[in-house]
Amino acid sequence: MEPFPDALLEDAPLGPEARYELTEAVSLAFVTALQLLPPRQLAVLILRDVLGFPAVEVAGMLDASVESVKSALKRARASLRHQRPPAAADLAAADAIVAKFVRAWEAADVEALVSLLTDDVTMSMPPIPFEYQGRDAVARFSASIFQAGRRFHLVPTRANGQPAFGAYLRAPDGTMHGTGLYVVTLAGDRISALTRFENSALRWFGLPRSLPS
Repeated sequence: MEPFPDALLEDAPLGPEARYELTEAVSLAFVTALQLLPPRQLAVLILRDVLGFPAVEVAGMLDASVESVKSALKRARASLRHQRPPAAADLAAADAIVAKFVRAWEAADVEALVSLLTDDVTMSMPPIPFEYQGRDAVARFSASIFQAGRRFHLVPTRANGQPAFGAYLRAPDGTMHGTGLYVVTLAGDRISALTRFENSALRWFGLPRSLPS
């Protein structure tokens, strides 16, 4: 799984409804949920909902009946609804949450950061195949990031239809070096997931490896 720059979505010559569907199809929650589906349901979902093939064509591709394709799609959609968090209430609310996140992260304020998280928040770091689950685990990991006076500057961008930030560690001489890209997943008025990608992802978003003081 890799982050996808929203700038590429904006360049697509699509109408509002199609653009929304495309954004949904590349959201991290959607991509993550896909990995949990059985192979047949995954194939049907991709062919029907992402690529837009009609059921009769999908049935031919998979050597299956139209009814079995419709049934697999129904089960796949139900699984995704169960896995994916609700979106933020509105744009203004989302902006407010993101602004608080930036202030807390740059101030190394773990208490303020934790107050923004859902109880079942997750923090993952692809390609490492494990994640921190729950507020306490994410709080402990965040505290370890900020230990020894380490301070960061966040540069905003967007990835997979979600708020994202290039994270830069402040050096003693004032320069700032990229340490990774964080994608923030919102659920209602809280943050339900933080996904950190390696600093090699920064260049895909037009972000430099380091910033001047």
